Amino acid sequence: MSEAQVATENGARYLQQLCKHWAHKFVVQYTAKSGRIDFGEGRAVAFAVGTDHLSLLAKAPDADTLAKLESVVADHLKRFGFREQLEVSWAPVLL
Repeated sequence: MSEAQVATENGARYLQQLCKHWAHKFVVQYTAKSGRIDFGEGRAVAFAVGTDHLSLLAKAPDADTLAKLESVVADHLKRFGFREQLEVSWAPVLL
């Protein structure tokens, strides 16, 4: 599992864009403040909107799959937020 805090005041917009983007292909649930995309095969990403950031929590069954998931989600988020030049830095979650 890994997490990232992305500095932005537009977290709600990006949450909605990401969830709508993948809703045609995966199980997606979201509100104005939080969301979750289930990519199947043990892969999922949860989102939470803060006042000045968007929190991401990714999980996958193994390190390689997690790295690919992190990359795909970060790439999409950066594309949607290109005007802000968003920084996405993933860090492992220690349980």
